[in-house]
Amino acid sequence: MKFENVVIASLSYEDAPIRVTSAELEMRLADKFDAFDITPGMLETVTGIKARRLWAEGVQPSEVATIAARKAIADAGVDKNQIGVLINTSVCKDFIEPAVAALVHGNLNMPDSCMNFDIGNACLAFINGMQVIGNMIERGQIDYGLIVDGEDSRYVVDQTIHTLLQEESTAADFRSNFATLTLGSGAVSMVLANKDLMPDKPAFSGGITVAATEHNQLCKGQRDGMTTDAKSLLIAGLALAEKTLLRATDYLQWDFPNMDQYIVHQVSRSNTEQLAARLKLDLGKVFVTYDELGNIGPASLPITLAKAVEAGRIKKGDNVALLGIGTGINCSMMKLEW
Repeated sequence: MKFENVVIASLSYEDAPIRVTSAELEMRLADKFDAFDITPGMLETVTGIKARRLWAEGVQPSEVATIAARKAIADAGVDKNQIGVLINTSVCKDFIEPAVAALVHGNLNMPDSCMNFDIGNACLAFINGMQVIGNMIERGQIDYGLIVDGEDSRYVVDQTIHTLLQEESTAADFRSNFATLTLGSGAVSMVLANKDLMPDKPAFSGGITVAATEHNQLCKGQRDGMTTDAKSLLIAGLALAEKTLLRATDYLQWDFPNMDQYIVHQVSRSNTEQLAARLKLDLGKVFVTYDELGNIGPASLPITLAKAVEAGRIKKGDNVALLGIGTGINCSMMKLEW
């Protein structure tokens, strides 16, 4: 899909306050070091993740999504009564029902004319939210749309460690649950707007998504655990990313090798380096946050974009590529003109 009338009015995030190092997580598994063949420092060495962030116990996804949303609305300078839709994209939820979007909608006291619903699509959901709202703006259905996402990995990480400490747990169990230990927490929100109302804001030019759902069993998550065939998922993901790039280059007619910055979904150092090698990306143009934040699911990519802007890595006039691969598996590539 291509957009001519969609801009990013604001992008705001909230870091979770509690920093937990990879070494601290490892030490909670100390009784299993021999059984799992763990050596101290392995988690950080393998993933490049020094730490991840957690919310305080009991904090709900809707609470932190609301904090980020308030920031985004204020930063955009938009009257909330002008917002036509609110979409939540978080993997984490307060309840099965109602939707997190409804909880945030109520917290913000949004107008009854503002539609609200959740979109779930693993780590691609925030990008999917951008696509949905972009289409609504392009068609003239709304002037402004709000995306929110609040992720909390505390419970799933705690439950995974509890499971791995059981006497019957094996090295194979550790490997299949290893990816869970890379998860982090955070919140992010974006306001998209009609370009006519904010002509100087960064343009969202559109993008493309390609599916390879024959690989839909490689990563399976529940509230209390996630099992991943990490090697197979990486191989399938890289192949899909290459296929998506070929289509995106043709469809979007972008000069991909000469983009000013590449914002990729954050998983680990190995994933980032192998993706860059496969797509021939200049690693100097790939801003990373996994080292301090880990993998925050669908919040990872927009938080990384926001932090890249803060760090001065993205400037007005830059062409920016967004690249994400989500469990299922699907791959999306989007273009921004900052």
